[in-house]
Amino acid sequence: MKIVFATNNRHKLQEVAAILGPGVELVTPRDMCITEDIPETADTLEGNALQKVRYIFERTGVDCFSDDTGLEVTTLGGAPGVYSARYAAMAGAGAPADFGANNRLLLKNLEGAEDRSARFRTVVALIAGGHEHLFEGEVRGRIIDEYRGTGGFGYDPIFIPEGGTQTFAEMTAEQKNAISHRARAVEKLKNYLITTYRP
Repeated sequence: MKIVFATNNRHKLQEVAAILGPGVELVTPRDMCITEDIPETADTLEGNALQKVRYIFERTGVDCFSDDTGLEVTTLGGAPGVYSARYAAMAGAGAPADFGANNRLLLKNLEGAEDRSARFRTVVALIAGGHEHLFEGEVRGRIIDEYRGTGGFGYDPIFIPEGGTQTFAEMTAEQKNAISHRARAVEKLKNYLITTYRP
């Protein structure tokens, strides 16, 4: 089975490919000759995921899916949320998608905070057979005040999931994919592709 995944982020491609398994071949926008940045201007994760998948579908006419992920920190009123990838850039403290700057700003904004609870949430949007579908996954945990681990990407070095002792960045890809927010959303997508999808 081939399907377009509306991302050019290699980390996401690797994670999602591992979760979907060898029976699904992911095609990227670049494979479809779409090289420009895909718009992400909605104010919700659902809105961004739908915006991206509609952008690809309108230009290719083929079934495709996208995702959007946000880190929602309780003390910060759910921030950075939908702006997680651009958190520091929006505050004038870093370039777009600068993971290091995002982490530094988040830790600065949490200095002295007693409640460091947070959740990662992923929304996957699929267009198949002309119909739109949404799949959601989340994992709750907490933000620690130091960097730990070298794996993963984004906020992984400072997030420990509930019941765990390791950050996502300290886990192997297999360990993270067994419990992560993206894995939970993509597993729901996978189940749909296996049981219902007819290309």
